[in-house]
Amino acid sequence: MKIAVVYAAPPQPLQLACQVEEGSTVEQAIEQSGLLRYCPQIDLQKQKVGVFGKFVKLDSCLKEGDRVEIYQRITRVLDEDDDDDDD
Repeated sequence: MKIAVVYAAPPQPLQLACQVEEGSTVEQAIEQSGLLRYCPQIDLQKQKVGVFGKFVKLDSCLKEGDRVEIYQRITRVLDEDDDDDDD
């Protein structure tokens, strides 16, 4: 079955079309797509994944036409002037 694997990697998002076996999981599809070779910084144990914008687990089964999405970790670095009060 045909699926897509997407990662919003700066500066250019990557989308790879991929053919997987019926009953393949999200994790299997990501591995088979080859995306991890292009983006070795991806850590599937720490980053969230989804299908069409909804969070799913790595062992979730896919359907024909699904779009697997790997989400970037959101981090915020505070500088010394940035605090919670509005003085």
